[in-house]
Amino acid sequence: MFNHKKQPPIKSLVAQGCQIDGNFKFSEGLRLDGGLTGDISGLPDQPSMLVISESAVVTGAVVADHIIINGRVDGPVHARFMLELQPKARITGDITYKLLEMHQGATVAGRLSPIVGSPPVLAAEEKPTLKLAANNQ
Repeated sequence: MFNHKKQPPIKSLVAQGCQIDGNFKFSEGLRLDGGLTGDISGLPDQPSMLVISESAVVTGAVVADHIIINGRVDGPVHARFMLELQPKARITGDITYKLLEMHQGATVAGRLSPIVGSPPVLAAEEKPTLKLAANNQ
């Protein structure tokens, strides 16, 4: 989905101090700084990116193409493409993903299951190639 296109822009925000009770669907990009009790999902026929910030708490299922988590999720997480778990991510629930990036400090109490199939192709501008320094000994 993100093979040849840039990621969708973050156009919506649920601010810190806000609480949503009920299921929430979105397209393009959404940043969640508040709380959500219910399922949150990106529309399946449009690119979607969800950022769950350090102050956010989600109780329910989370589904989107690209998901970045640095807050708390109590429920299953399904990243259709990419899942990034930042250092303060706390997840209680099973996770499915195509690509996974997990930073030191993130915790998961659940099963990690990769989506089987052809591996996604990243555009060159999305992730730079890692270059290792040569050992001078």
